[in-house]
Amino acid sequence: MSNLKIIPIGGVRENAKNMYTVEVNDEIYILDCGLKYPENEPLGIDTIIPDFSYLRENSQRIVGVFLTHGHADAIGALPYFLNEFNVPVFGSELTIALAKISVKADKNKRVANFNDFHIVDEKTEIDFAGTTVSFFRTTHSIPESLGIVIKTVEGNVVYTGDFRFDQTAAPEYQTDFERLAEIGKDGVLALLSDSANAENPKETVDEREIYELVSDNFEYRKGRIIVACVASNILRVQQIFNAAAKNGRKVTLAGHDAEEIIHTALKLNKLKLPVEDLLVPFKNIKRFPDDQIVILETGRSGEPLKSLQKMAVHRHPKVSLQEGDLVFITTTPSHAMDTMVARTKDMIYRAGADVKTIADELNSSGHASRSDLQLMMNLLKPRYVIPIQGEYRLMAANADCAREVGIPKENIFLTSKGDLLEYEHNKLLLTASVEISNTLIDGSGVGDIGNIVLRDRKALSEDGVFIAVVTINRKKKEIVDQPKITSRGFVYLKTSHNLILESQKIVIKAVQKNLDNKEFDWGHLKQDIRDQLNHFLYEQTKRHPVILPIIMETNQHHRFKKRKVISQN
Repeated sequence: MSNLKIIPIGGVRENAKNMYTVEVNDEIYILDCGLKYPENEPLGIDTIIPDFSYLRENSQRIVGVFLTHGHADAIGALPYFLNEFNVPVFGSELTIALAKISVKADKNKRVANFNDFHIVDEKTEIDFAGTTVSFFRTTHSIPESLGIVIKTVEGNVVYTGDFRFDQTAAPEYQTDFERLAEIGKDGVLALLSDSANAENPKETVDEREIYELVSDNFEYRKGRIIVACVASNILRVQQIFNAAAKNGRKVTLAGHDAEEIIHTALKLNKLKLPVEDLLVPFKNIKRFPDDQIVILETGRSGEPLKSLQKMAVHRHPKVSLQEGDLVFITTTPSHAMDTMVARTKDMIYRAGADVKTIADELNSSGHASRSDLQLMMNLLKPRYVIPIQGEYRLMAANADCAREVGIPKENIFLTSKGDLLEYEHNKLLLTASVEISNTLIDGSGVGDIGNIVLRDRKALSEDGVFIAVVTINRKKKEIVDQPKITSRGFVYLKTSHNLILESQKIVIKAVQKNLDNKEFDWGHLKQDIRDQLNHFLYEQTKRHPVILPIIMETNQHHRFKKRKVISQN
């Protein structure tokens, strides 16, 4: 009997940032290495990646990283991971190609030169010490998506990755149902199941319906069409190419990530041009009438929407929206981005353009519906189900699906990051947890932004900052000059004269009290000013600005001429 453990490092009770470990005896198998983008309150944070603390402590036991597909939620954290760990990375041809793009873009030479990549497919089996890793084809919005099977003595541990079922899918997107039945027959101990669309009670439409919608909009519009799409959604890009060719339009690329990803997919024959001269350089679009142009604006999650906003207010480097344009949003943002989508639509209408979204007309998703989830469970017949990839309510909806197909409640685990599931005494049990948080990426800083910094940024964005500058002579135990009060984003000083005067009095009183104390302490002085100002300012304004006391010391024997200083906003 082997020692089997499963730990979600990310991807549970949150959207994206997939990373899971399966431990068999002394070997750790890492499933995906993704990131997520801030949704509502970024507060300067660019991306969020998993916390590698547990993996650092056990780095010698890591066998490798096994990737399911080429989206950022599965491969986006690889550059940061490979900066610390030198282990092989496995994935399909396209997934590895996209992973290499992400890794080579890293400024760290060690990461950029990493080349221990291994291409696998649905026929690959990799034997390790007493464990076999194999794969199966799934349907997603990018070709060559794979599920992962880790075969142990106790049974198979199956990770679905992002998936859905679509009976009309093109060959390169089709699910291998026969293989799924074989895995189920072999015996599945635990299923890590995609939950991203589990809450949606309706069946998602097949991709043929989506293509027809795209093509119809291309056919009946007379002006330019600006299409917003996530760069790595290869399926949607192919539909746009096909619809443009069918309706006599040329496609030009305007997105940040578009060219390298799309040209890589074209080179690998995972993306095809229906006609040879379909793509035209952006600088040449003026040679064509507006009704013959499609501008493809792509980027990472949320980025196409930000680009559309810039187009609407004429700040985009290439495109400004004009009357007669159709903006077609073909990406399906998460519910957390509903406000951003609504704001973007409003800005587009103000610019005189029209806007349509696939999500408004069709129930589309690249993730499994309730019936898809239940079909997967019935094919694999898992003993235990572990919902992953989604916020808690989505994981709970996936758990409901499992109960409806007959899986006992006690065999379904709604885990948190760091929960340790261990198979012992012929049962999978939640036995412990390891401390796992988020690692925040801000510019070039990795993990140097913690909760305290975020809290301060949030306070600054909401209530502003209140600064009190005082000069003291500690030897004479006196305040040299009147405190100088500065405010930014809190109150307008010219109209808050009495508030400032009272604040100065509070600062003088607090400073003098500390100066008179035989055991003078700088930290205690500053904290005393913060506490008293915070109490007074909240009492007067019902707000909590960030309070910064700045204390300067002078040993000069002469006094400064006293003056009242009130800074301007």
